[in-house]
Amino acid sequence: MEYEVQKAALVIDVSDNVAVALTDLTKGDQCSVRFPNRVECMTVLEDISFGHKFALRDISQNEVLKYCEEIGRMSVGIQKGGYIHHHNMYCERGMK
Repeated sequence: MEYEVQKAALVIDVSDNVAVALTDLTKGDQCSVRFPNRVECMTVLEDISFGHKFALRDISQNEVLKYCEEIGRMSVGIQKGGYIHHHNMYCERGMK
């Protein structure tokens, strides 16, 4: 029996500006983003591997929030649905 795996992502805290992919996502996929208090449908702009982050809104060179904490800053701006990883985000804590 074949079934389709639901494309989904999780938001840890309502103040977060990133979601974590719960499955591998392919550019253009629509996925259910599970917030603590609601579910929204979003389209991802790039391939995103399981466990990796994508932007919930446009983020210019500002802080990346996950777990209601700053986990880094964007080195370049990114659009809603864009992939966030070490190629476009840095952590000042590790630079000191």
